[in-house]
Amino acid sequence: MGKEIFLLNISGQDKPGLTSSLTGVLAEYGAKVLDIGQANIHDTLSLGIMFEVKTKKKSASVLKDLLFKSYELGINAKFTPITLDDYENWVTLQGKNRYIITILGEKLAAEQISEVTKIISDKNLNIDAIKRLTGRLSLVKEEEYPRASIQLSIRGKIENKSEFTEKFMEISRKLDVDIAFQEDNIYRRNRRLVCFDMDSTLIQTEVIDELAELAGVGAEVKAITESAMQGEIDFNESFKKRMKLLEGLSEEVLQQVAVNLPITKGARRLINTLKKYGFKTAILSGGFTYFGHYLQKELGIDYVYANQLEIKDGKLTGGYLGDIVDGNKKAEYLQEIAEREGINIMQTIAVGDGANDLPMLNLAGLGIAFHAKPKVKDNAQSSISSIGLDGVLYLLGYHDKYIDLVD
Repeated sequence: MGKEIFLLNISGQDKPGLTSSLTGVLAEYGAKVLDIGQANIHDTLSLGIMFEVKTKKKSASVLKDLLFKSYELGINAKFTPITLDDYENWVTLQGKNRYIITILGEKLAAEQISEVTKIISDKNLNIDAIKRLTGRLSLVKEEEYPRASIQLSIRGKIENKSEFTEKFMEISRKLDVDIAFQEDNIYRRNRRLVCFDMDSTLIQTEVIDELAELAGVGAEVKAITESAMQGEIDFNESFKKRMKLLEGLSEEVLQQVAVNLPITKGARRLINTLKKYGFKTAILSGGFTYFGHYLQKELGIDYVYANQLEIKDGKLTGGYLGDIVDGNKKAEYLQEIAEREGINIMQTIAVGDGANDLPMLNLAGLGIAFHAKPKVKDNAQSSISSIGLDGVLYLLGYHDKYIDLVD
């Protein structure tokens, strides 16, 4: 008995019961649905159903009844016959590698999307789906915190991933947009631990620079900090130099700085959402435990690893207690927490801005350079520079409707 395959494409005004009515017609003829997909933009429907029906006589009847039902519903219907060979070739594509590309920005223009999709096309990759992750933007009301994100699901074989991501980085620099590229595997859909650098990531300042200003050695310490973040001098060496300059600073100053820490835009939204959905969180910082523990209470962070200031008679001695938390130590702590929580390292995320964050960014399943120095962005897996820290949620594939459910 012969079989025929058709692709039915429906477009028009969306209305309740539409899909039910069309699949009801197919059910009357015993049709087998091979694929189905639907998208709505501004209450306008685009629906595709690929189905198989037996014998030419049956297929003629089912097409006629589908056309009649479409007319009744006030929608447009188009049929495309699919050969068995074409269908089987399409089936074989499902074994190909799948990837997720997330585009982030304050606003997304056609040029940005065009440049990204051109690279996808040039590499002979297929776009399976495009999904908007952010809420709808008003054209009348000015947004207090504008942000836009779309997610592209693509498949195909990528010969040179570094060349592919380099092209995205070029677009990112040229068009002021963030483009994240991830393999669409089981780990991407099951992240469980997020580790943050503290200074200039979770908070919008370098605490040691603030302490230095209050100690009257601001210029000297700031110059050393910047050189370390750029990767020009060894972090441990810079840390010891800066600590020496803070000798004699009163402990009371620490509390004054702590209560005025400027928490990064989007940080509360991000961490509240992570906690709601069962993630573990950690601060892994080359800064100080005094401020890390303050943020831990303020934001509800699970773990804090940072440097401990040595204080005697109410004043900083210019020394520290324990090991220096440098880049390698951060990576060690990331691994340690993952093992303690029974989490595969590929299920972890690390977020940071400085050169000393690169070891943990490269170890984590997803490393994100956040408003980072050029050297860090060039060497990290992904970066966010256009919006706040809650941009991490879009890289995880969360839609605003799931984020905004969180109190």
